[in-house]
Amino acid sequence: MNKSELIDSIADASGLSKADAGRALDGFTSAITSALKGGDSVSMVGFGTFSVKHRAARAGRNPRTGDTIQIKASNNPSFKAGKALKDAVN
Repeated sequence: MNKSELIDSIADASGLSKADAGRALDGFTSAITSALKGGDSVSMVGFGTFSVKHRAARAGRNPRTGDTIQIKASNNPSFKAGKALKDAVN
């Protein structure tokens, strides 16, 4: 499912227009992004938790040449599915 299909699905399920559903989806992603940038996590009971995980700097290998390279430390967004979502999928 791509973004436009998700917007159509939200519009059908909520009775909103497609434009309103698109703005709601953009607002949702913007709110989660700004919370994660601020170091917070976003938890929705039954659905899951969005958080930021830190990856330490590490040594890696260039697959083409075999040379050792240094990979910088980074912060990566993470999602952990909640019990209700896991149960719905299984």
